[in-house]
Amino acid sequence: MAAAIRFSPAARSLFDEPLAIAVQGLGPRQQVTLRTSLRDEAGELFEAHGRYQAADDGELDLARCPALPGGSFSGLEPMGLLWALQPRKPFWRLVKKDVQTPFRLQLEVFEGHGDTPGQLLAQAEHERVFLRDGVRRVPVREGRIRATLFLPPGNGPFPGIIDLYGTGGGLPEYRACLLANYGFAVLALAFYGYEDLPKEMKEFHLEYFEEAVNYMLKHTQVKGPGVGLLGFSKGGDLCLSMASFLKGITATAVINGSVANVGAVLRYKDITIPPLGADRKRIKISKSGIVDIVNVLNNPLEGPDRQSFIPLEKAECRFLFIVGQDDHNWKSEFFAVEGSKHLQAHGKEKPEIVCYPGAGHYIEPPFFPMCAASMHLLVGKPVMWGGEPKAHSEAQKDAWQQIQAFFHRH
Repeated sequence: MAAAIRFSPAARSLFDEPLAIAVQGLGPRQQVTLRTSLRDEAGELFEAHGRYQAADDGELDLARCPALPGGSFSGLEPMGLLWALQPRKPFWRLVKKDVQTPFRLQLEVFEGHGDTPGQLLAQAEHERVFLRDGVRRVPVREGRIRATLFLPPGNGPFPGIIDLYGTGGGLPEYRACLLANYGFAVLALAFYGYEDLPKEMKEFHLEYFEEAVNYMLKHTQVKGPGVGLLGFSKGGDLCLSMASFLKGITATAVINGSVANVGAVLRYKDITIPPLGADRKRIKISKSGIVDIVNVLNNPLEGPDRQSFIPLEKAECRFLFIVGQDDHNWKSEFFAVEGSKHLQAHGKEKPEIVCYPGAGHYIEPPFFPMCAASMHLLVGKPVMWGGEPKAHSEAQKDAWQQIQAFFHRH
């Protein structure tokens, strides 16, 4: 009997869903190497491999057979071949540009455990999709708003969320659309570096973000009375500023964000919040030329930098802070703890803080491979993001559940 690969689900699955992988028809206790690969939209190749031994009956089920040492990962890791994918090109991060097309995952099974692949025994392809059937993708160009709205299947209205990414700019849609698969109306909102929006991160006006909040509150498919905010990195402090100054926000979830305004001046009506000070002399550079910026920002509790601390006490919403304790972009845990102290000092409810040891800065939806370092637009060099691949992968799975549960509650 020839070896054959069995996926479950068989042909396609959502990117954030577990995928069961098994190989049938191997010899008893046969040693094989499994290799996964996928190409992103820029044509860059990501690969991972695991060394395995089939069971006595010639079946290799990744949910039951541990990976042996010498591959991209080891131990019982049913999804290791996905979360351990690494780019051939250094400092390259896996992102999805067009959520309407899948990533095509290739799986090959080779004889033996050699450093050069043995004979090819089996191969198969599986599609990892981003949009559940029936999810609607609606480009939004209303007033100044540049965004994409994702609406779940079925008759609404649905709880509404505005989703913001970080200093990369543009309009990333992949987290918003994956979230919409679970019954939320999600607006992926661009705020610079996209179409006719500002090209650089010099200053932001909250009035732009207020337009987006009002668009969601008025939308017939969005269930009021308020909306949720989800922000990562720079998007996190923008969400905290929105929650502090704008009406109609009931829940704010921040992934590795800052409680001080960072990187650009923030204006709203006659209020100006300066960006937190930074000292480039605190940059460390590793032997391999990777930059560590974790200590660059000033302390927002001291001196003139206090003006950058976002007045969270004005907010009328619940907060969730998701924290990677090995974040090397900035001190996310410190920011979350200080935000919590600040809220409680003003008689506000204590926010939820979920900390993940071994998780770095880029906490993405489940099964995105960890990116240890990549180019930082503001630094102009590859920057260390932190994280240990296995712990980071576990954190992404748990954080995704925590975020959905938080928004369903509030």
